[in-house]
Amino acid sequence: MSISRLISLALPFFLCLCFAVPTVRADNWAVRVLERSMTGSLGLPVPTHPVENRPTADKIRLGRKIFFDRRLSLNRTMSCGMCHIPEQGFGNHELQKAVGFEGRSLRRNAPTLVNAAFYETLFWDGRETGFETQFISPLLAANEMANPSAGQVVALIEELSDYDGAFEQAFGQPVSLHRIGEVLAAYQRSLIAANSPFDRWRFGGDTNAISEQQQRGYQLFTGKAGCSQCHQIGETSALFTDNAYHDTGYGWMREHERQNPPSHHPVEVAPGVVFHVSRKQIDDVSGPSLPDLGRYEVTQNPADSWKYRTPILRNVALTAPYMHDGGFAKLRDVLDFYNRGGASHDQQSPLIRPLGLTEAELQDLEAFLQALTSADFAELAREARVEEPDNW
Repeated sequence: MSISRLISLALPFFLCLCFAVPTVRADNWAVRVLERSMTGSLGLPVPTHPVENRPTADKIRLGRKIFFDRRLSLNRTMSCGMCHIPEQGFGNHELQKAVGFEGRSLRRNAPTLVNAAFYETLFWDGRETGFETQFISPLLAANEMANPSAGQVVALIEELSDYDGAFEQAFGQPVSLHRIGEVLAAYQRSLIAANSPFDRWRFGGDTNAISEQQQRGYQLFTGKAGCSQCHQIGETSALFTDNAYHDTGYGWMREHERQNPPSHHPVEVAPGVVFHVSRKQIDDVSGPSLPDLGRYEVTQNPADSWKYRTPILRNVALTAPYMHDGGFAKLRDVLDFYNRGGASHDQQSPLIRPLGLTEAELQDLEAFLQALTSADFAELAREARVEEPDNW
């Protein structure tokens, strides 16, 4: 038998080994996801669904398909899942700031979508009020999916044969812009992961679920460090956000750095491998760095300058990099920033102050944050890959 014949016989088997996703069956995954979407998870309240968009298995299945369909961008290369990568917590570990159409950089980090169902507003600046409309701006933004119009996307789905009958099955009606939003919303609201060691300890009554060090970290989190003032913990559940906007000093600090860039910038090309690249070299290959005024860009109220929404801290150990622009690579970087009192500029929130935490206390606090990792986190990625993404 020829070598080419052997390769032709072996290739399909090799591809199956590379791309098969075990443990999640394609025939019933959406039904299980629907149940989770309606009942929640230990440590979280039951998600709220709009009356006009109650989730169904058909909506969730169709929303997942659209989420990963790269054909729905102008050059057929970008999808929601290109920035919100399931295996990376529906965020992106490799990039500080998201990269979209033809390699164009965005100003901000692609945050995790896990548990985003519990946000009252969306995006770092809260400019959207719900998933049903949130998808439109990435579809049309020139540096994201770059479509010339929303109508073009609707027309494209009408033309694609693998969508034949899908919206009719989910709604009894054909594809439309608002129905695209509804299925994407149904899928994204199903990305729920709690049931962490902390939840089992705090809400499940398992006194051994977290270590003594993590318990000390919890006392710091709710006490001396003051983290829970914004990352709130309730009596029966914990969102780890107040759904409010705060000037922590970080945004102001980054704007100061933008206006006064250092002569060299550290670039980490591999873990622990850092090159110090000159500012001229960076400027030669990049576009101009743009200002980011946070919530002010939505409200036009000067008091909202450099305010950003409090992120949910669940699974935070798995969702680096941190802050609105991904400027901190490690949790310890974040803790050190807050321990020294932020950037200490005039308009910084009074909640941000020097904490005086010792090295041992910082280690305890970081250990507690590790206890917020959900036992169900990896299951979301397996469900996302249960069916082949379109336009592979």
